[in-house]
Amino acid sequence: MKIDWSAIGSVFGVSLAVTVGLVAVFTLGVSALARREKAAAQGDSAALAVTSAYVCFAACAAAVAYGMYLIVAKV
Repeated sequence: MKIDWSAIGSVFGVSLAVTVGLVAVFTLGVSALARREKAAAQGDSAALAVTSAYVCFAACAAAVAYGMYLIVAKV
């Protein structure tokens, strides 16, 4: 039995990069919601913060849905 270490390393690297990226996008969404709270407390408009939060959360949901699609498509 021969183990293809380069393939394992490639899968590890891509998985790590996607995980870190997904967490970063989700964090940006939570941060945008916090900016919305701050703007609402000051009486300012928070439309941009809410829109960016929705975009970040939609991107996270799309990435999760795509991952599930990749898993189910192989079965």
